[in-house]
Amino acid sequence: MSARPQHSPGSSATPVLRHSADASTFRGTPDRPSNTARFEPVTAHLAVALVALVVIGGATRVMEAGLACPDWPLCYGQWLPGGRMNLQVFLEWFHRLDAFVVGVALLVLSAATWLGRRDLPSWLPGCCMAALLLVALQGALGALTVTRLLAPGLVTAHLGTALLLVALVSGLHQALEAERLGSGSARAPSSQVHPQLPFWWTGLALLALVLVLAQCLLGGSLASQWAAERCIAAAEGCQWLLRHRVVATPAALAVAALPPAALALPATERHLRWFAAAAALLAVLQVSLGVATLRLQLAVPAVTVSHQLVAALLVAVLGAMAGRSLLARTRSLHPSGDPAFNPSAQSAHG
Repeated sequence: MSARPQHSPGSSATPVLRHSADASTFRGTPDRPSNTARFEPVTAHLAVALVALVVIGGATRVMEAGLACPDWPLCYGQWLPGGRMNLQVFLEWFHRLDAFVVGVALLVLSAATWLGRRDLPSWLPGCCMAALLLVALQGALGALTVTRLLAPGLVTAHLGTALLLVALVSGLHQALEAERLGSGSARAPSSQVHPQLPFWWTGLALLALVLVLAQCLLGGSLASQWAAERCIAAAEGCQWLLRHRVVATPAALAVAALPPAALALPATERHLRWFAAAAALLAVLQVSLGVATLRLQLAVPAVTVSHQLVAALLVAVLGAMAGRSLLARTRSLHPSGDPAFNPSAQSAHG
C-alpha cells in the first residue's frame, strides 16, 4: 500500500493559492501587454485628424470657401478638380478628403473591435460604434450644408458633431492607454492598479467639457450667421456675441478649477494633473485670442483660425481627461479583476 501524503493538523487539503503568477489567471488575462494596445496608434492619429478637420472647416468658413465646391461628394463633378484648384477650392476639397479618411478609419476600427470583442473590454466596441455613427452623421450634415447653401443651423450642427467626435476619440485613446497600463500592473496591489478617484472629480471634468462644448456651439452659431461681423459693421446680431461672452465666464471658471482640484487626486494619476494644467493654459490662450479677434475686427484670418484651433485642442484635452477619469472611476468602483476581490480566491485562501 502506498502511503498517503500527510498534512499537519492546522493545514488544509486544498492547495493554497498565492498572489504570484496566478494573479493573471484571476484577472482573465495572461501576463502580457493588453489586447487594446494595438488600437492606440489608430486612435491617436484619429484624434489629430479630427482636430485638423475642425480647423480646416473653420478656415473654410473664414475664407468664405464653404461653397467653393458647389456639388457633393464630388467637386465640379471630379474627385480631384485640378483645373479649378485655388485656395478656396483646395480648402473645401481637403476638408472633405480628411473627413473621408476619418470615416474609413473609424469603420475599420469599429469592425476590428466588434470582431475581437470577446478579448476586449466591453466598453471598447460600443465607443467605436458611437464614433462611427457620429462620423456618419457628420458626413450627412456636411452634404446638407452644401446642398442647403450653408444654412446656419446645419453649419452649427456640423461643427457640434465634429467637436463631439474630437472629445469621444480623444477620451477613447486615453482610456485605451490607461487600460494598457493597468493590465501591465497585474501583480500590483489593488490600491495601485485601481486608484480611488474622488467622486466629485469626474463630475467636475464632465462639467468643464459640457460648458466648453456649449461655448463652442455658441461660437459656431455666431460664426455661421456672421453675427460678429454684422455687429461690428452695423450693430446687428450683437445678442449672439453677448451670449458667447456670457457663457465664456462659467466655462472658464470650470476649467480654471481643474488644476487646484487635481492636487487632491492620487499621486498615480499624474496624467490627469497634466491634462488639467494644459486645459487651463489653453483656456487662457483661447480667451486672449477671442479678445484679439474682436479688437482686430476679424480682419486677420490667422488669428480667427487660431481661435478655432485652440478651441478644438481644449475640447480634445478635456475629452481625454474625461475618458481617463471615467475608466479610473469605474475600475475603483468595480475592482473585480483583482485577485484580492475575487470571491473564489478568497474562499480558497479560507
